[in-house]
Amino acid sequence: MKILFVSAEVSPFAKVGGLADVAGSLPLALHRLGMDVRIAMPAYRMVEQDPRHQAKRIADFDVRVGPDWVQRGHVSRTQLDEVPVYLVGGDPRFDQTVSSETVYIAGAEQHLFFARAVLEGMKAIDWIPDVVHANDWHTGFLPVFMRESRDREWANVASIFTIHNLAYQGCFDPVLLDKVGLPQELYNMHQLEAYGQVNFLKAGAVFSDMVNTVSKRYAEEIQSEGFGCGLQGVMRMLHSHGALSGILNGLDTGLFDPSVDPNLPAHYSFKEPDGKAVCRAKLLEEVGLAPIEGAPVMGVVSRLSEQKGMDLMVRAADAMFALPAQLIVLGVGDPWLAGEFRKMQAKYPGHFRLVERFDVAFAQRVYAGSDVFLMPSSFEPCGLGQLIALRYGTVPLVRETGGLADTVWDGVNGFSFKDRTPEGLAATVARARDAYLDPIRWRALVLKGLGGDYSWDKSAVSYVNLYRRAIGSRFGALAPTL
Repeated sequence: MKILFVSAEVSPFAKVGGLADVAGSLPLALHRLGMDVRIAMPAYRMVEQDPRHQAKRIADFDVRVGPDWVQRGHVSRTQLDEVPVYLVGGDPRFDQTVSSETVYIAGAEQHLFFARAVLEGMKAIDWIPDVVHANDWHTGFLPVFMRESRDREWANVASIFTIHNLAYQGCFDPVLLDKVGLPQELYNMHQLEAYGQVNFLKAGAVFSDMVNTVSKRYAEEIQSEGFGCGLQGVMRMLHSHGALSGILNGLDTGLFDPSVDPNLPAHYSFKEPDGKAVCRAKLLEEVGLAPIEGAPVMGVVSRLSEQKGMDLMVRAADAMFALPAQLIVLGVGDPWLAGEFRKMQAKYPGHFRLVERFDVAFAQRVYAGSDVFLMPSSFEPCGLGQLIALRYGTVPLVRETGGLADTVWDGVNGFSFKDRTPEGLAATVARARDAYLDPIRWRALVLKGLGGDYSWDKSAVSYVNLYRRAIGSRFGALAPTL
């Protein structure tokens, strides 16, 4: 099977969030299953001109984005291990992208150009896939152009669309349809229109053969008013037609491995877990906290936001630290939350530290050195933090939502709570602290995490089966599954 995996960000080339991690890991797992998978991403200046990537120009072509909008496009090729990566360029806005922080500085037009250029670029290099796998709103018009194109090559290609976070939809003025030459008849509540705007995410969902999210629970949640972000009706419709499903994300277990992680002061594993105690002691030393007897060390690696439940931590601080417990938060974000955390540090200098920066190496030490990893999120499509924590033998404490509910089971490999309240968080921290005081029970929780399988292998098989379903749907036939 030939699969074109399309994403606006791909690790390690350009990384803004979890989408890049998926785009940099899932294709490798698909390749291991024998798929002919290739990645397409924008030809950002920082990627194409980086000598480490040795990008080579392999095609130049015209891109007719609309009746009065023609630009010269090109494809350069690099590699991600054994998977080809096509850098699709030609739009001047890609030249402005000189760091990951500037990946999303522009609006709709660069993504419309990219979608058209991907289709023209694959024709230019004479490689037409069996399936196009588009990801998030930035690629939402790829399935639209495939279906509305007069190119017979794309009419027979199946498409799937993965929603990594429904909250980000890409909503723009309807004048865009005239710019790209699409008929105004498509601007209706069943196809491209949502609340008076052209909605890229909705477009990708309704024009694709299959749609999925990054956990089974999130696929259920987005059909409800509380999580549907205005598109719950569309999601319910897709589900009723058998076109919506959930596939849990995996981890790059080579990158996240406490037995070899170069960022850690000591290494450890399921068979030899003792090095974790060294990591704990060094973490406390690094942030200037003296250990408190009977107090678990809780870690957070996250954007500072209410979506991540940071406001609950602020409001539950008195109860948590009275247990006692210690907390280390690494992250940047909401200025109000950062200010509240600074006040917490002044009030509880022996219990709390805020490390206000983006620091990948230190994040690894927080994962490894903490006893408990906090993720009391309001919503979480999948979440990677709890998976990394489990991989590092750190017991996750989460709110029961989205992918957190699919991966953390209360009392089995972690702790969870339902109600989004500071009381719910504080009570669950107290339960975790009680378990921490029982050495036999705590060791069992740690080993449960260290012994788990968080790789992409199982999920990659699910994606292959989804691709086969998409092909079967396109041709009106059932396709065999693995």
